[in-house]
Amino acid sequence: MGGDPREAPDGTTARRGLLLLVFASVAVAFAAADTYVVVLALPEMMGTAKIPISELQRAAPIISGFLLGYVAMLPLIGRIADLRGRVPVLVMSLAVFAVGSLITALAYDLPSMVTGRFLQGVGGGGLVPATLALVADIYPAERRGLPLGIVSGVQELGSVLGPLFGALVLAFAPWQYIFAINLAVGVVLALAIRAVAGGHHPESTPRPRGLPDLIGLLAAVVATVAAAIAMTRPGELQRDLTWGQLFIPYTGDGRWLTPIGVIAIGAGLVLLLRCLFARRPLVDVRAWLRHLVEADLVGALLLAVALGGVILAFATADPEVQVFSEQGPWYLLGAALATVAFLMHLRRAERPLIPRGAITDRPAWGSLLVSFFIGSALIAALIDIPIFARTTIYRDSQLLSALVLVRFLVALPVGAVIGGYLTRRWSAGLVTAVGMVAAAAGFLLMTRWDENALEHPTANVALVLAGFGFGLALAPVNAALLASTADAVHGVASALVVVARMIGMLVGISALTTIGVRWFYQANLDCLDDHPGKTGYCGTQAALAQEHTVFFGAAGCALAAAVLALWLFRGAQTRGMDTRELLRAAG
Repeated sequence: MGGDPREAPDGTTARRGLLLLVFASVAVAFAAADTYVVVLALPEMMGTAKIPISELQRAAPIISGFLLGYVAMLPLIGRIADLRGRVPVLVMSLAVFAVGSLITALAYDLPSMVTGRFLQGVGGGGLVPATLALVADIYPAERRGLPLGIVSGVQELGSVLGPLFGALVLAFAPWQYIFAINLAVGVVLALAIRAVAGGHHPESTPRPRGLPDLIGLLAAVVATVAAAIAMTRPGELQRDLTWGQLFIPYTGDGRWLTPIGVIAIGAGLVLLLRCLFARRPLVDVRAWLRHLVEADLVGALLLAVALGGVILAFATADPEVQVFSEQGPWYLLGAALATVAFLMHLRRAERPLIPRGAITDRPAWGSLLVSFFIGSALIAALIDIPIFARTTIYRDSQLLSALVLVRFLVALPVGAVIGGYLTRRWSAGLVTAVGMVAAAAGFLLMTRWDENALEHPTANVALVLAGFGFGLALAPVNAALLASTADAVHGVASALVVVARMIGMLVGISALTTIGVRWFYQANLDCLDDHPGKTGYCGTQAALAQEHTVFFGAAGCALAAAVLALWLFRGAQTRGMDTRELLRAAG
């Protein structure tokens, strides 16, 4: 992007910026889909990793690993987007996402799966703040509402489409194809964004002329091919008298202490050295290391430990019996200590991760609080609506239960676009409050559902109302944040609002489900007292009571978000001026 797209004298830069935003939005949607894409594939992945299906909890890191990478690294990547630029961060995030997808597709045990999923999370999470900041670069404050609504809508759309995408692929192919598709999409989008941006954006780092690093390129190819062979261990090669010797371990039974594994490691080290010292490296690692230091790597690591402790405490818990896992108190203690250390570091660091005064305005820090409660309510819809369907009319079909969310899904992006448009005319607080009141009304209608409710068209009212309400609130929250922070911190500020929503989702689902389970047991006991011997009937009624409790709690979180938005977003200049205001401003 040449100069400021908002001040471009011709339409070329504006068109380039719009196309960049389209590609970035598609990338955000695809990365968001990966959060829950493994839900249906988890049993097959456990089989590959030789984990018994009865030990489902051992596979939890496959999901929590992605969340950890997605959330814990967000602030650091957002700050790098402020320092280095949006386009380089978008391209690098997609590259990391593609590498993570490749490792996951080739994974043969739990550590390799978790490593791949973690890298997918890091890359996918980095796309969000860079894309939101790109919107702020392209559009002035009074025109950001609609594009922010579109970006927010596709992000949430991706989260809901993830399980459906996984189910579609599994209907025709093994689970590895899910991540092979992710790899292809990541590479194509990275190339597309780089091609559209070209060398005409201010973030481009001048590169020396001449041929690219051919030695580094050869090392990259050798490392990739050798690592793929070491991880997959093709039977034909293993049985061959000559090639089979590549798989004989030097010691133990590991896959990397073999000739083919050593070749992969050696080629990887050569690639790293070429990236550090070559004149035209494939990846300018030195520049990225400089930006890591400038972005406050120490502060980012402290914050990552704090966020990681919260994520592990809640994401590894069994919500049917506990709010957080057995190790949860220790995780939370570590998170608390890291938070104290992080706050002390912010006060002392010369260039802290979150610049001093960056989010001190009430609408800025208020958007983080509102986002937390929105996440706490939203997760109840994404998780418990399919559970309700599975409990009642779709007992034998997890896919049909998930498809019930399509009714919620259709309304969410529509609401996001409309919410973005309305933010041009009305305050962010009012639009957010209206949306969250609508979502709360949808949840309250769900508390009246009986076991046959989903068979009646009236159930669509609650689903559409809740989905539309959530969509309506997404863009105004981001608009209030961006309007209340300086351009130089839009990346890290956008990262923090996403982190707040993700933490809200983790805490919300654990707390609401745990409370709901307690109501389940109580309702089951009360029902058996009134209807002795009717175990099946009482079980269904108790399950309904559990879901009603979760929906009621989600309605409370949505109403809390509405009240906080009205109070905290006052003063956020997110809407354009009407005719009278323009005349008054002109004197």
